[in-house]
Amino acid sequence: MGKKKKSLEETAVKALTQKKLTITTAESCTGGLLAARLINASGVSGIFDQGIITYSNQAKRKQLGVRKKSLKRFGAVSRQVAKEMAAGAAKAMNADIALSVTGIAGPDGGSKKKPVGLVYIGCYYQKKVTVKKYRFNGNRRENREKSAEQALKLLMECLG
Repeated sequence: MGKKKKSLEETAVKALTQKKLTITTAESCTGGLLAARLINASGVSGIFDQGIITYSNQAKRKQLGVRKKSLKRFGAVSRQVAKEMAAGAAKAMNADIALSVTGIAGPDGGSKKKPVGLVYIGCYYQKKVTVKKYRFNGNRRENREKSAEQALKLLMECLG
């Protein structure tokens, strides 16, 4: 029998632990799914203190310091807001790394400009935020799961 392949979250938690880095999450459309994925991995308590779900614009402003101007100009589902969510979470939670997710999981809420499945994921690390844009085409559950998966992949990219 071969060795069981490590899950993405196990690999991420191991890498963070080895580098002695702490992580937090700021989630909107994933509603805690990303934090739950991290918490699946043994040893996570050494690097993960808390995550936050900011579903409303008011919560994004109050908890993460997302600017009202950014929400008005770009909308909650935007590169700018994902960037501010990640930076704000790192600061608010005093973490080395912060992952943010904002998007339209569906089946409602989409428009021509911002269709269902549009997601922005941010990764704050070393005072820099990397944001990636994704277009998923599953149902609500699938879009949320794919978002959490891609956030973990982005984390691994940011770690190098």
